[in-house]
Amino acid sequence: MREGAGYPDAVSSQPRVVVLDYGFGNVRSAVRALQRVGAQVELTADKHAATEADGLVVPGVGAFAAVMGGLRAVGGDQVVDRRLAGGRPVLGICVGMQVMFAEGVEHGEHTDGLGEWPGVVDRLEADVVPHMGWATVAAPAGTTLFRGLEDERFYFVHSYAARSFPLTDDPDGATPFTAPLVTWATHGDRFVAAVENGPLAATQFHPEKSGDAGAQLLTHWVDSLR
Repeated sequence: MREGAGYPDAVSSQPRVVVLDYGFGNVRSAVRALQRVGAQVELTADKHAATEADGLVVPGVGAFAAVMGGLRAVGGDQVVDRRLAGGRPVLGICVGMQVMFAEGVEHGEHTDGLGEWPGVVDRLEADVVPHMGWATVAAPAGTTLFRGLEDERFYFVHSYAARSFPLTDDPDGATPFTAPLVTWATHGDRFVAAVENGPLAATQFHPEKSGDAGAQLLTHWVDSLR
């Protein structure tokens, strides 16, 4: 199913983005938000289209285990792995970010994630859960996604998050390694709000629901595909 931008003379200059349609995620709002910032968007579960697009968006809402089941059912795990192995950009949103980690723990159930990053996604430790609403983030120096957005707020809806990020620089300097750029937020405890790691980027919040700040973040990502 194709969600075109509606301007045929501009299509050739627009980055082609696939929003992966695997049954979980606020896909319609993500499609519209990406179209508004200049992407030619296709909503599909087709593996070839998802692999060959300029950018792939992996949305996600609900339970970690259910999202992983949906991804595997359409071969989304293979698509993400192939794209990243070839340096092709992927953007995860909400649970679409969480499944990039090695493991999710919900109600005592352990589920393997995609394993692109080490670490565990588990329940937030806070007086009020879920964390729902607007919050500021602490972005690192050198960020692309948050350039010019350091003081802005973004919209979160989640009960689970990664509360640590084990992947760090090689302590001995024996191998060339660029550590991911990790953005943090706080709700009771500190948690990972976003990661920029070469071709793989992800946000725990919903940029498509985050007003002008979210639109600018998506613009930065789409511009990086050109």
